[in-house]
Amino acid sequence: MTTDTFAHESRFIARLAYLRATAARFPMSVLEFGMRLAVGATFFKSGMNKFQSFDSAIELFREEYRLPLLPPEIAAYMGTTVELCAPVLLVLGIFARFGAAALLVMTLTIQFLVYPGNWPEHLMWASILAYVLTRGPGALSIDRVVAFNLFGRA
Repeated sequence: MTTDTFAHESRFIARLAYLRATAARFPMSVLEFGMRLAVGATFFKSGMNKFQSFDSAIELFREEYRLPLLPPEIAAYMGTTVELCAPVLLVLGIFARFGAAALLVMTLTIQFLVYPGNWPEHLMWASILAYVLTRGPGALSIDRVVAFNLFGRA
């Protein structure tokens, strides 16, 4: 290889290192909020659809979801409640780990008992929810503000 080739490769590697360092400065809190918002909006929209037509929701649980051990009326009530409450906790970042845990259980239920073929979508939801459950909601959250005020740290 010539000296010119090494110089070109060196500039290319330096440029990649610069781009990587620039990308690393992007605030993680914005990504964390975006993940929480995306999953929360998905579940909340589903909950609103069930809430607006609760008789249809019961029929959906009776005919399509067919959860074992739970009567359709109880399953519809529980599912709608979780889909309306947990996303609010998740997006606002207040008791976000609790909201993430509830939605993760729902995601796993959907995956294994209702729509096993939709695993790519469920894997995406579960990954985001597991992140929040294990790492917390991030800096853009009420949980962070409360932790800082109570314990002097976030």
